[in-house]
Amino acid sequence: MVTLTLNKEFRRVYGRGRSYAEPSLVSYLARNQMGVCRIGITTSKKIGNAVERNRCRRVIREAYRTLEPECSGGWDIVFVARFKTKKAKSTQIAEVMRSQLVAAGVIEPQ
Repeated sequence: MVTLTLNKEFRRVYGRGRSYAEPSLVSYLARNQMGVCRIGITTSKKIGNAVERNRCRRVIREAYRTLEPECSGGWDIVFVARFKTKKAKSTQIAEVMRSQLVAAGVIEPQ
């Protein structure tokens, strides 16, 4: 799993990318020239304290890990946790994530 780390990479995805929103997750996607999918995860303080934000990041990371083998092409993806992410399981987030990635064309529909 390759991650986005620099602020300018996140800003590029926010500025140039397309967004897909659900009550529990928002995804921003933009093409990259690297040929691999890179992800970044953001959680704001609106979600809760540090323990809750870290749990949200772990749940999103695990959901993406199950879908990563299906991802094709070079994409930069930023996942933004929402308040409902706090109560969701990784399987629920994976379903939402799959629908967003299929809509964006990152994953082939089944």
